[in-house]
Amino acid sequence: MSTTEQLDMIGIDRLREIGSVKWSRFPHAIGAFVAEMDFPAAPAVAEAVKGAVDGGLTGYLPTAVSDRMAEAVSRWQCDRYGWDVPVERIRPVPDVLTALRSTIDFFTEPGSKIVLPTPAYMPFLTIPAMHDREIIEVPMLLDDGRYVYDLDGIDRALGDGGGLLILCNPYNPVGRVFERTELEAVAEVVERHGARVFSDEIHAPLVFAPHRHVPYASIGPEAAAHTITAASASKAWNLPGLKTALVILSNDADAETWTRPEVSWAEHGTANLGVVATTAAFDDGREWLAETLDYLDGSRRLLGELLAAHIPGMGYRAPEGTYIAWLDARGLGIDGSPADFFREHAGVAMTDGIACGAAGEGFLRFILATPRPIIEQAVTQMAQALRERTAG
Repeated sequence: MSTTEQLDMIGIDRLREIGSVKWSRFPHAIGAFVAEMDFPAAPAVAEAVKGAVDGGLTGYLPTAVSDRMAEAVSRWQCDRYGWDVPVERIRPVPDVLTALRSTIDFFTEPGSKIVLPTPAYMPFLTIPAMHDREIIEVPMLLDDGRYVYDLDGIDRALGDGGGLLILCNPYNPVGRVFERTELEAVAEVVERHGARVFSDEIHAPLVFAPHRHVPYASIGPEAAAHTITAASASKAWNLPGLKTALVILSNDADAETWTRPEVSWAEHGTANLGVVATTAAFDDGREWLAETLDYLDGSRRLLGELLAAHIPGMGYRAPEGTYIAWLDARGLGIDGSPADFFREHAGVAMTDGIACGAAGEGFLRFILATPRPIIEQAVTQMAQALRERTAG
């Protein structure tokens, strides 16, 4: 049986039985609001985790286990992107948001502002306030329907006290995979202001041809000197519940800062099983990832076809990376929140774009990493809800 046939057979009842938050928060709705996959784990990952449990690796994280993960990540970065990262510069953390919080606290000036292009991943809009930091939202621009950074806006924000730019590539939620020239232009602006960059590259393995991920810190020594990179296997291999991500330190000064006990404490809480799973994913899960990417590629195209046929007023551009669809519902004539409308009247739970910043008002974030029959059912139910609204 092909990968497509196997994944298409996964039904809603089974997903509700598993009971992740995506399928339990709104029990009677199709879950499309949490960025996780509805697919089984890669066999290599499942075997590695089972072996770790059977072997009793359930205490605190041993250095040798963490080091093996760093070696696997270093190989991945070199093989996939041509970026040579020393193993000792790759450090474990529980998740990317822990990396962001540490970056704010220990790698930026106290009181400096956070510059955030929007629409953005939702927690990026809330975490800075937890650290008494002001956010400057810089709405992205559209270039022939394609989102691009507003370099002049970033320049002004950094000049207005911004000390850290949050860069997301591939971009959650709009699906962009930025080209080297775009990243170089961002680096020039950041360098001019002596600012820092937190580069969230959690979706890096999820890129569709002909696009190619370029690690921001790899583009040159200036970018390497002002960047903290966060990455993970959690999105591409569906491991978020195993609580493991990684920080890549691309310069000597940051590597030295990380050795301070109050900074390296961020590593505490990284889960053994997540480290084992991440190692297996990067080293032995590549074939599984290629098959899954092929399925997701077909799904992003299918969604476009379904929307064109059933909800032509819904704007959509297939993502270049990630498994996130950014839907423009502004032309549908919905009063109030489009997410509330579709959850209540169509039984499809999506993220309201306003949660991604003011630039997301009227948009929806829809997760594609689900069996294709479920995508078809979601669009069918959304279209029916719109027809009933019009008829009523």
